[in-house]
Amino acid sequence: MASILEGLNPPSLWKHFEQILQIPHCSGNEKALGDYIISTAEQNNLQWNRDNAGNIVVRKNASPGFESSSGVILQGHTDMVCEKNSDVEHDFSKDPIPAQLKGEWVQAEGTTLGADNGIGCAAALALMEEQKLSHGPLEFLFTVDEETGLTGATKIEPGFLKGKKLLNLDSEDEGEFTIGCAGGADSEISFPLKRDPQRNGNPFTLKISGLKGGHSGIDIDKERGNAIKWLARMLWESMKKFSFRVVKIEGGNKRNAIPRESWAALLVDPGIKNDLSNYFQESFGRIYQEFKAVEKKAQFSFEKSNQEEQNPLDSSNQKNLIRMLYALPHGVMSMHSEMKDLVETSTNMAIVHTHQNQAEVVCSTRSSIGSALEATRNMIASVSELSGAEINQAQGYPGWTPNLQSSVLKTLKEVYQKKFQKEPKVGAVHAGLECGIIGEKHPGMDMISFGPTIEHPHSPDERVHIGSVEKFWELLTSILPELA
Repeated sequence: MASILEGLNPPSLWKHFEQILQIPHCSGNEKALGDYIISTAEQNNLQWNRDNAGNIVVRKNASPGFESSSGVILQGHTDMVCEKNSDVEHDFSKDPIPAQLKGEWVQAEGTTLGADNGIGCAAALALMEEQKLSHGPLEFLFTVDEETGLTGATKIEPGFLKGKKLLNLDSEDEGEFTIGCAGGADSEISFPLKRDPQRNGNPFTLKISGLKGGHSGIDIDKERGNAIKWLARMLWESMKKFSFRVVKIEGGNKRNAIPRESWAALLVDPGIKNDLSNYFQESFGRIYQEFKAVEKKAQFSFEKSNQEEQNPLDSSNQKNLIRMLYALPHGVMSMHSEMKDLVETSTNMAIVHTHQNQAEVVCSTRSSIGSALEATRNMIASVSELSGAEINQAQGYPGWTPNLQSSVLKTLKEVYQKKFQKEPKVGAVHAGLECGIIGEKHPGMDMISFGPTIEHPHSPDERVHIGSVEKFWELLTSILPELA
């Protein structure tokens, strides 16, 4: 049976990407993909090393005549964000991801595709096999667990890398070079729950769905809705007029993804069911009106449930939980004063889960300024403390300060302009990149990040532009001789 990706250029890159699609590799489950990388290295007689965290480095000797050149590291991460639409049957722990062609794009069917960062890894694997390219000493660094906290990069030990120039293959706009990124840190809130032994009322489920979601850094300025915030607002507004009981509130499942869906299990007196439903409709309508230009597919439902639930929260506890969820900040806090259109500070209300005795809330905050990052996290802590919750705020990851004098940047700009007859864009990104951590561990490392065009990463709408992958490959294979 012919491959759906057969005939796309470059063939070697797409061949490896198709293999990556067959291997489950959600964050924390990258070993099988790592084994495939090692197998490819061994088939090409390349040395490799896997550290205790699961990071892999593969070393390829320089081409004849380039042995004295400085080493270049090509780096990507092996994990992917595993998100799917609620109506899609897919088990990320075992099912391959079915790719499909849609015009000029490759995407999956109701799930994330994993082009972030599967395309970067596939490019590295193809370069490991490439025999005709002139280059200096190469190291291929495959890190683990990037998506849930840059964990793999954080655990790289001294001596694992030898090169002094690093090409990060994890950017998502062809023709744009990234030379800086934001730092970030999470806030984990634990809200104590008190449950009422009385279970009066019929079970209903209030659900928000159909939002776009997306990457909590790159997409945070696109005015997309947050399903948890929408749900909290609807509950807060309705709580002022009706008496109902909350049993459970759920939403989001990735720290770096804007929540697309959220729902609450309620107990409702049958006598107010119709009036409450109408008010939910009015409340949702007001929110939708504010976001209708962006969230055209947003919807809500309020339906009878047959599920057996826990006892409801007591009245005071319920109010405090909803107030906290409504008050916690979300979205852009400030824009960069010197770099146009760059978000300086933002925070994403990412996850809420309710258990028997506590609710867990995770907020993910980013900033290119350390003091602004701290101030926003302090705001989250203040709201939590006022609500009677406990908060844990572990140390985050560092940012990456732009270096406009970078020799690698100079070379890439010259090659790009010569090859494609136009100037590339150069800027920083409001997202965490492993370059920040690697640069902190290896002072003086000259780094740049680039890649093909990938839209809607971290959401089931993720797709990669076919033509941009070919240009990405052409640039990559053109710059390695120049960097040697």
